[in-house]
Amino acid sequence: MAAAFWIAICHVQIQAQSFDIYWVDVEGGAATLLISPNGESLLVDTGFPSDDNRDALRIFEATQEAGVVRIDHLVITHFHRDHVGGLNGLAEMIPIGKCYDHGTNTEPSNQQWVDAYLRVCDGKRVAVSAGDQIPFGPVLIDIVASDERLIQSPINGGAVNALCANAVQKPQASPENQRSIGVLFTFESFTFLDLGDFNWAKEVELACPINLVGEVTLYQTSRHGAWDDAGAPSHLYAIKPQVIVVNNGPRKGLGGTSPGYTEVTTSHYERMLKSPDVEAVWQGHLSLLDSNPAHNTQAEMIANLEETEGCEGHWLQASVMSDGRFTMTNSRNDFSQAYMTR
Repeated sequence: MAAAFWIAICHVQIQAQSFDIYWVDVEGGAATLLISPNGESLLVDTGFPSDDNRDALRIFEATQEAGVVRIDHLVITHFHRDHVGGLNGLAEMIPIGKCYDHGTNTEPSNQQWVDAYLRVCDGKRVAVSAGDQIPFGPVLIDIVASDERLIQSPINGGAVNALCANAVQKPQASPENQRSIGVLFTFESFTFLDLGDFNWAKEVELACPINLVGEVTLYQTSRHGAWDDAGAPSHLYAIKPQVIVVNNGPRKGLGGTSPGYTEVTTSHYERMLKSPDVEAVWQGHLSLLDSNPAHNTQAEMIANLEETEGCEGHWLQASVMSDGRFTMTNSRNDFSQAYMTR
């Protein structure tokens, strides 16, 4: 009887383990650490390179906070320095298991980042294709885009998108951004979408005439929230994110422009708020390009407020339970807010 009682308690404890997501502050790059309820770890992108290994150290600190001793899976969405540059430094701090990429084809200007990636991942890498899946305990990982190609059939309840009739079109961005791996994570009723550096035109391609990824719970902004060339309404308003996380920097992303664009707008944050049913926007940084409170989320939901020189690199965290409850927390001030997955 006692043994049976212990087994029951143990089962409840196992079932109660959360799916945790950390948005590491790499100041306008990308580094998202995910911990499956079974304890496996996965890192999407590794931030910028630097002589002092700033971003690698911040990622390592997040792994220590999460109790991770090894990165089991590494996904590099594309070979730009703000997404892969911290990898070599990080590999000296913590073991890295299997690596996933879109293939090693790129423009000559990005070859140094492919070479840096291969110094760590050659011999243990897999080039994934749209439609592939990555095993990650009870979390389902669907590769929805890779190497410019998209999934052929809708998933997650995706359907014909009425917003496409009036979709505004823009030219495609750099080929390497178009190659970004796009990932949909599903844990019970909770979904999280990360599309790397998808630009406006690629978002429209994913959303029209059929929204291929359905509606999502949590969305990490493409192009770091620089939405002159991302955040296409025909895409954003179709996926209807409940919570949006902006992985911007103090002077990159939200409030600024995308490479190749000269348009400066202050409508990026307002466009996020116009998304149907959005409940909250969280930011990695206060935008010092446009610090108007009307163009940023509430201060308690912003992880970092300073210029780079004074920045301590606080992260944002989501902790998701199997019943659909999830909590967002700001490590700067321990402010948290709870949500229920729709």
